[in-house]
This record gives sequence, structure tokens and C-alpha cells, in this order.
Amino acid sequence: MTANPPLWKAHITLAKGEASDMASLIELASEPQAVLIAEEPFGASATVEALYTEEPDAAALSKIAGRAITVEPLPDQDWIRLSQEGLPPVRAGRFFVYGAHDAGAVPHGVIAMKIEAGMAFGTGHHETTALCLGVLSDLAKRRSFAHVLDLGCGTGLLAIGAAKLWKRPVLASAIDPVAVEVTRENALANGVAPLVRAVVADGLSSPALAAGAPYDLIIANILAGPLTRLAPQVVAALAPGAMLVLSGLLHNQEQMVLSFYHRLRFVARHRDGPWSALVLEAPGR
Repeated sequence: MTANPPLWKAHITLAKGEASDMASLIELASEPQAVLIAEEPFGASATVEALYTEEPDAAALSKIAGRAITVEPLPDQDWIRLSQEGLPPVRAGRFFVYGAHDAGAVPHGVIAMKIEAGMAFGTGHHETTALCLGVLSDLAKRRSFAHVLDLGCGTGLLAIGAAKLWKRPVLASAIDPVAVEVTRENALANGVAPLVRAVVADGLSSPALAAGAPYDLIIANILAGPLTRLAPQVVAALAPGAMLVLSGLLHNQEQMVLSFYHRLRFVARHRDGPWSALVLEAPGR
């Protein structure tokens, strides 16, 4: 496994009603690797956390936010894997996602996926990942897909889910080579290594992704900023009648993201907590 890269966390605690707007502001201002919102179940506050591979400018973030934002390094260890220890398995649609510590808890009649995070994001516990798994389950009731792309694959969870649903090759991509390595390892552990091809790619103009187009299903569970920047490339890579699943965005970012995909037909929105997944369809099928 590749050595763990250093990570930094910016965080701020504020009223729950302000958390979504603050998360959007931090994302658009500083382009973090991930944005999380942790709410107090019985309290009035929530903590917005943004994760970075390079130290962000705390003073600049605080000036943009209009209040103090704390920036601190995360310990030099496999903190994502450690954070998953003891987490319960996740049931999303037809899928049951579990870690090694829950290997004996898999029920009958589900599509089981054993996922270890390593240094990549996506174990099914984040609302957006679970939303996407539910969308894939719903899509599988109506049609099958032969050319699938998981754009920004993280641990490869969604690519593995698609491969298990449709038994067809799936292309998974990420900017981070560590995520690509984790995806390959998880595909092997779940018996779909021959179907899941993971590549390092920055955008759909990458040769590997361009060669695979057009796709009849693209899943992009990334942040709203990349979703808007990549919109022209994503739309151009869709086959006629293809489906597109967009997630990693908050409720208050839906209309902004949809405006970049206006050529596509809106099919559905799914929400969980402050997070959303959007389902769109390309014309011409």
C-alpha cells in the first residue's frame, strides 16, 4: 500500500441551520478533498469539516466565512481506516456494505460488499454514498448498463456495486493514485477484479476515459465544484438515453449544479440529511 499522504482538517462549529451554507462556502472557496457535516443529534449545533492534502490558509478561510475557522494537521496514520473500526454495516437498496469486523453479520438476499477504506473515501456510511447505492438499486429494476463510469471512485464502492448488479465491465477513475490502488484491492476482495478497471485520471479528457466513451451510465459522487467544472465533459461523454447520477452536493447546491446540466432531462432527486443525489437522463434514447 502506498504511504499515507499528509492530511489537514479545517473545521468550525455553528448552528445547524447555518451548516449547509457554510459547507458550500468552504467548498467553493478552497476546493477540499471532502466536506463533512457532523450534527449533534439532540443539540442545536453542527460541525463542518473540510479535508485537504495541503495545509489551507486558515486566515483566508476565516475571512471568507466571517468567523474563525480552525485548521490543524491530522495524525500521520491511517486515520480513515481507524475511523471506520466499530462502525455498523450499511444497508442501502439491495446492497449490504460491511467491514472486516462485521464479516459474520451479512444477511441473506443482499448484494454484499466488503469495503476497507485505507486512505480513500467511501465506505457507505456517508449519506451521499448510500444515496448513490440506492439509486443504482432503483435503476437496476428498470434497465441494465453495459458501459459504466464511476467518476471519482474513492474506495471503488460504487464501481463494485455496478459490476455486481450488471456483471459488465466498469471503469473507475480518480485523481488520487491511492484511491485507485484501494479500488483495485477492494474489487479483488469482492470478486469483481476482472470487471472493475481503475485508472488515474483528471477529468474525462484523460485518454483512458475518452477511449471508453460514450457511457450509458456515469456515476459522479464528488463535490459540487467539480460537478460544475466537469459538466461539459460529462455531458459529452454520455450516450443517447444514458443515465447520470450526481452526488456529493448539498440541498442548497442542487439548482446550481442542475443549471450546468440543463441539456439533460431531470429524473429524480434523493435526499438524506443535508445531502442530495440527482438522477438525469440524456436525450435521444
